[in-house]
Amino acid sequence: MRSEVGFAEFVRQHTPALVRTAYLLTGNGPAAEELVQDTLVRLYPKWDRVAAADAPLAYVRRALTNGFINHSRRASRREYAVAELPESIEEYDASARLADRDEIWAGLRRLPERQRAALVLRFFDDVSDEDAAAALGCRVGTVRSLISRGLAALREQMAADAGRTA
Repeated sequence: MRSEVGFAEFVRQHTPALVRTAYLLTGNGPAAEELVQDTLVRLYPKWDRVAAADAPLAYVRRALTNGFINHSRRASRREYAVAELPESIEEYDASARLADRDEIWAGLRRLPERQRAALVLRFFDDVSDEDAAAALGCRVGTVRSLISRGLAALREQMAADAGRTA
């Protein structure tokens, strides 16, 4: 009973941040919610171990990131380009207000999963390099390298996109 209360409290407190992280990783609201839900379902049976961790949120973020990376490796789950995009059912036109965000998101989507995860953890979730390393299961130097290469690739992509539109 005690672990159920702790789990429920953790979910209430941290779900918005976890969904935001998952959205930045997946680029899709429903997929982000599903990733968070799948992660929490996987962790619930061993919640006592998660709660006993030094930083339970970091533990869950690592599980979330690993779930994203493992999910994206499966060939049957990859996204494919289509000739025409379906019409949006939303009346709100966010494209004018979110042009820069869209450009950054498009650049993030072209990065390898680990680089994307490192950038999202570091810059969007404001996680330290040490905590990002713990979440990704690698060394701090590897995280810094992933961030450096990811930022360089984003800069190249944005410069190339700017050159095409000029």
